[in-house]
Amino acid sequence: MKGLVSVCCFVSVLALATPEEEEVLDSILRDRSHIEETLRLAAEESSGDYAAALLRLRKIYHNSIRPMEHAYKYNELRQHEISAYPGRTLGDSATDGEITSKPMVLFLGPWSVGKSSMINYLLGLQDTPYQLYTGAEPTTSEFTVIMHGEKIRSVEGIVMAADSSRSFSPLEKFGQNFLEKLIGIEMPHKLLERVTFVDTPGIIENRKQQERGYPFNDVCQWFIDRADLIFVVFDPTKLDVGLELEMLFRQLKGRESQIRIILNKADSLATQDLMRVYGALFWSLAPLINVTEPPRVYVSSFWPYDYAPNTSRELFKREEVSLLEDLNQVIENRLENKIAFIRQHGIRVRIHGLLVDRYVQTFKEKMSFFSDPELVFKEIIDDPDKFYIFKSILAKTNVSKFDLPNRDAYRDFFGINPVTSFKQLSAQCSYMGGCLLDKIEKAITEDLPGLLSSINSSKNPILSSCEATGCGEKPKNRYRRN
Repeated sequence: MKGLVSVCCFVSVLALATPEEEEVLDSILRDRSHIEETLRLAAEESSGDYAAALLRLRKIYHNSIRPMEHAYKYNELRQHEISAYPGRTLGDSATDGEITSKPMVLFLGPWSVGKSSMINYLLGLQDTPYQLYTGAEPTTSEFTVIMHGEKIRSVEGIVMAADSSRSFSPLEKFGQNFLEKLIGIEMPHKLLERVTFVDTPGIIENRKQQERGYPFNDVCQWFIDRADLIFVVFDPTKLDVGLELEMLFRQLKGRESQIRIILNKADSLATQDLMRVYGALFWSLAPLINVTEPPRVYVSSFWPYDYAPNTSRELFKREEVSLLEDLNQVIENRLENKIAFIRQHGIRVRIHGLLVDRYVQTFKEKMSFFSDPELVFKEIIDDPDKFYIFKSILAKTNVSKFDLPNRDAYRDFFGINPVTSFKQLSAQCSYMGGCLLDKIEKAITEDLPGLLSSINSSKNPILSSCEATGCGEKPKNRYRRN
């Protein structure tokens, strides 16, 4: 009931307005037709090919990647410390919910900068009984997941975590206090059929993490790792950088290709002041974003009411359409991104299997009848370079030195998983099932690239949304790895 109250308690302005006031309000509302056109919400897309490709992807994962993942307990490795790919991890054996989940768009930023209002605007929820609550004071205290459903309803966090058909079950590890701050909202909406939005509590610099009652930064990291697009929202009055925002940007390292900076409420400033604020925003963020090419910055006002008079309304409109194009890229390439993600996960699992195999092989070679097993393995785990553990893996095909995980993670891994509990890869073969290493290598080098090629070749050339809306050159796909 708590979630329903937080979502639905806001009284609609239009519900209280007189007919004359309603007419005035309608006259200042912004036209939303460009949202429908750019995101192609009216277009009917064939779901048969998409479902068939997802079925093939799940089959490849369960038949070729998951067996090695399970045999060498990949899920017990400290993923964030060893991940060669900045970004998502499957955690425990990937569930069908992970594979079939929609792209996730995450909204981060200081309090009351317009994150919830932006979601209301994109979904057309403004002045409806189920819009996200907004206000000048800090209003969003929960992590709110807005997703598709057959009817409008709220879902408690404890229910979301317990539902195996969703991809939120790992959130149980953050405790009951956090689950009480997690709310799901389901509603029938064309955009939510293709993407899921996540609204987060605003950053309040004078609040310590302990005061929230749950590990706020760890929860943010979980959502960051799974987000396909990350909107970091600011407004002209909240450009200062404190410890909590600095920590957030440290967590975003390596995700620069997914980050979009939004300077919201831009029509509240005159053009000259806006230029100064834009420069101040870059000056504040420069120490936090240490990359050659900074993230894209959008300057506009993302809410349903018309732009303020005597402002750069044409610029704001182009910026908004450009942001919608970015969002559309995520939607259109969701299957390709998912295949690439599963392939990257398979590469990590393969490298982990090769490393465990090398540790097991070295341990057996060093053991003799009079050896102390604990002392022998302690020597190996303390100085793996002495036994060429990691260097030997580089001699394998398709293994880059930049993909090798943190060797210290294996000290903890073997601390809870004795080396004697694992078989060598050469023994992980069966007459009917084949060898684990052969199957995962085939998935990485043939099956998944073949599935990706079949999807690209089956795509029909259609009118791009930029051609439909006149926004100019269609941006390159920033989410697909070449």
